[in-house]
Amino acid sequence: MMETGEDIVIVGAGIAGLTTSLGLHRLGIRSLVLESSDRLRVTGFSFTTWTNAWRALDAVGLGDSLRQHHQRLYGNVTSSTISGHQTSETSFEAKGKHGVHEVRRVKRNMLVEALAKELPSGTIRYSSKVVSIEESGFYKLLHLADGTILKTKVLIGCDGVNSVVAKWLGFNKPAFTGRSAIRGRVDFKRDHGLGNKFMQFFGKGARSGFLPCDDNTVHWFFTWTPSSSQEKEIKNNGAEMKRLVLSKLGKMPDEVRAVIENTDLDSFISSPLKYRHPWELLWGNISKGNACVAGDALHPMTPDIGQGGCAALEDGVVLARCLAEALLKEPSGEKLPEKEEYKRIEMGLKKYAKERRWRSIELITTAYMVGFFQQGDGKVMNFFRDILAAYMAGLLLKRADFDCGKLSIS
Repeated sequence: MMETGEDIVIVGAGIAGLTTSLGLHRLGIRSLVLESSDRLRVTGFSFTTWTNAWRALDAVGLGDSLRQHHQRLYGNVTSSTISGHQTSETSFEAKGKHGVHEVRRVKRNMLVEALAKELPSGTIRYSSKVVSIEESGFYKLLHLADGTILKTKVLIGCDGVNSVVAKWLGFNKPAFTGRSAIRGRVDFKRDHGLGNKFMQFFGKGARSGFLPCDDNTVHWFFTWTPSSSQEKEIKNNGAEMKRLVLSKLGKMPDEVRAVIENTDLDSFISSPLKYRHPWELLWGNISKGNACVAGDALHPMTPDIGQGGCAALEDGVVLARCLAEALLKEPSGEKLPEKEEYKRIEMGLKKYAKERRWRSIELITTAYMVGFFQQGDGKVMNFFRDILAAYMAGLLLKRADFDCGKLSIS
């Protein structure tokens, strides 16, 4: 059995893992990223990058290059699929505490590849699945599926909703909300003609959204509460998913309905919506000793305010900064005794956990409440939702009005 040593090991080469590694690299600190699959995971379509995400991308030096490929969204239009009427319109050009808002739809593969490209070669080790974690003095021993044992001074879990590191820290598996999402994308090969606004539709217990990514491509989602038989029927079945979505759209403009009709069957993806109970983050260990979690491993949330990927970018910047502050403050370049170094790492990760705890709780809770309201059914719920439509849209901007700070350390 081979045992090798690394100073910092990040589990998972998703948005949080790669941002943390790049943040550390920008500050002159090397890390190793373990990825269980045999290549970079570029599946998934795109995600809405709100103002807070652009601040994080600017902090790691990727903002400007990504802006060139993704058009700006200028507002949110909400309509009822019961009446067919528009219920609210919100401008994304409002000014927040941290300047004018910036909202774009970013292709996930483009973001992940851009992050990975900036890392020194050999930073990501593929086909490296962590199966168990063991304590060994001031170190963690990571047992990999291929029999390798990695000894590390710092363990960072960015390994998604089924995180091995989160489990080790004592977190439960994310809870199922009872709701599911079907997502898809369509490339019209010509101008889609939908403009550059985020269009949302609500009614009869379902919610859908249509987001232009560039002039030709539109990404869309549809969330609803399925019965167990519906879940079985649509599982991995694009034709059934398409039929179900079209049957539940309600009153909607033909050009928007055409987006679903033009989506290829292999572009339909269905997934249950899960989240971490906010109170778990209140009492739980975001960090413990020299280990911590970030991204979906920390705050799995429903997609209702579009902050999952954005929060992962924030985590990466804050974590890199807190860890670098702890590791770089060395007296006259001397090597610290192991115990002293461990204490510093522990303090750095505690600082990160403190910075991210309430932010994560706030985002998870807002997303859950917005989803609950927006997807509720019944006359009373429909009445309130139509009245609160503008408030809900405003909440999206409110949660995006956040600055995770620069990478520089004092």
